[in-house]
Amino acid sequence: MFDQLKMMGAVAGLLKNRDQIKAAGQRIQSRLEGMRLEGRSEGGLVKAVVNGKMEVLSVEVSPSLGAGLGAADARTRQMATAMIIAAVNEALKKAQAGVTEAIDEEGQKLGLPGLGEQLAQVLPR
Repeated sequence: MFDQLKMMGAVAGLLKNRDQIKAAGQRIQSRLEGMRLEGRSEGGLVKAVVNGKMEVLSVEVSPSLGAGLGAADARTRQMATAMIIAAVNEALKKAQAGVTEAIDEEGQKLGLPGLGEQLAQVLPR
């Protein structure tokens, strides 16, 4: 309870200095745009890359998997789809962790330790 009161006091203090908050927000946005996080399917046949803004930047399918898809049956296509989903989801989880870390670091600078973890509790996982 005291930690929450302390954080509320820090937030109230920050409201007086909007320039600090705006600058911190811009630093976080810049950092998120620059992040490149990779997820791979089991076996590494599919690789997905996302940024900290949760945007998929690329999906790579290994040549061996890609070659098999040309004449693939429905079961093979379903397996490939599952691998793509797994790779993208792994990359997105890494991006969520990166967002939490970036917010934590900026929150620490603003006197709000643990801010990223607090916000992570309300974000989808």
